[in-house]
Amino acid sequence: MTAKTEYGLAELQKETRIGGVGVEVDRDIPQIDMSDYAARFDTIADDLWEAATTIGFFQLINHDIPQAQVDEAFALAEAFFALPTETKAKYPLAPGTNSGWEYKEQVRPSTGTADQKESYQVTLPRMGKLWPTGEELPGFKAAMLAFERANWALGMKVLACFGRKLGFPPDFFTAAHDPMTDQYQSTLRLIHYLGMEGAKPEDFRFWRAGAHTDFDCLTLLHQKSGQGGLQLCPGKDTEGRAIAWTDIPPLPGVITCNIGDMLMRWSDDKLLSNLHRVRMPKPDEYLGPRYSLAFFCQANMDAVIAGPEGKYEPMTGHEYIQMRLGANFSK
Repeated sequence: MTAKTEYGLAELQKETRIGGVGVEVDRDIPQIDMSDYAARFDTIADDLWEAATTIGFFQLINHDIPQAQVDEAFALAEAFFALPTETKAKYPLAPGTNSGWEYKEQVRPSTGTADQKESYQVTLPRMGKLWPTGEELPGFKAAMLAFERANWALGMKVLACFGRKLGFPPDFFTAAHDPMTDQYQSTLRLIHYLGMEGAKPEDFRFWRAGAHTDFDCLTLLHQKSGQGGLQLCPGKDTEGRAIAWTDIPPLPGVITCNIGDMLMRWSDDKLLSNLHRVRMPKPDEYLGPRYSLAFFCQANMDAVIAGPEGKYEPMTGHEYIQMRLGANFSK
C-alpha cells in the first residue's frame, strides 16, 4: 500500500481528507450587484463581506464585463483546445510557472489522481514564446490580453472592498497585484474538461477536478450555459461532519467567485476559502466537453502576506504560490 502524502501546509493537508463523494444539498448562493460601484461602494463591501465570511462563495452580477467579450473568450478557448496535440505541445507548462498548456497534469491532494482536463494558463510576465502564432489561431493573443485585464480590474474592485473591511489602505490589494511589474503572477486559465461520450462506467469514478481550495486571493469563474458540474462545500470546518456539496449551475452574465487560501491567510482566517470540485456528469445530463474560464488574483511575487492581527508568519506571494504549485502538479 502506498504511503499517504503528507503536506506542510494545513490547507493542503485538509484537502487529503475530503476525496469522497459526500452528499448533495441545495443552498442559496449570494448574488452581489456590482452596478454603480463608486456610489454604492459601502453597500457592496458590506454584501461581499457577509458572503465571504459565511458561505465563502458568491456570484457577481452587473459586473461590466460584456457577455460578448465572454463569448469571444470561450470561442477562442475552444479553438485553442481543438488544435492538434503537437501544436499545443509547443507551448508547454513549465514547472512552477503557471504558464502554458498542460494535459492531465494537475493532481489534487484530495484524490491523488490527475484531473480529467487540459488547460492553458496565461501569466503575463512568463509567457515568452507560449502564445500560439497568428497563423495557428488568429486574434487569440489580443482577445486574451483584453479579457485578462477586464477580469483583473473586476477582481481589484472586489479586493478593494475586502481591504476596506480589513483596515488596509485604499488600493492596498491593487498595489499587491500590480500588473506593470515582472513580479505579477495573477493567472487567466482556460480549461477544457474532457467529454464523456462513449466513456466506460469505470471512467465516471474519477473527478473532472477533485475537491480542493484555491491557492490565490480571489477566483473569478465564467461558466458556459449547459455545461454544469461545479460544486461547493461551504463551512469553517469539515472534520467530524458529512461533506455536503451544492451544485452551482452556469448562468449567463453571472461570475462565480470564491476566496482563496492566500486571502484567508491574509485576513487572519476571517475570509473563508472553501472546498469546491467539478463532478462527472450524471447519466441523464450533457456528456460533452465542459469549458470554463478562470481568473486567479494572485499577489505579486514580492508582496508580503501578513494579516492585520499577525496570526501567521509573513511570507511572500512567491513563496506561497511555489509551495502550492509543487503539491498540485505531477511534474
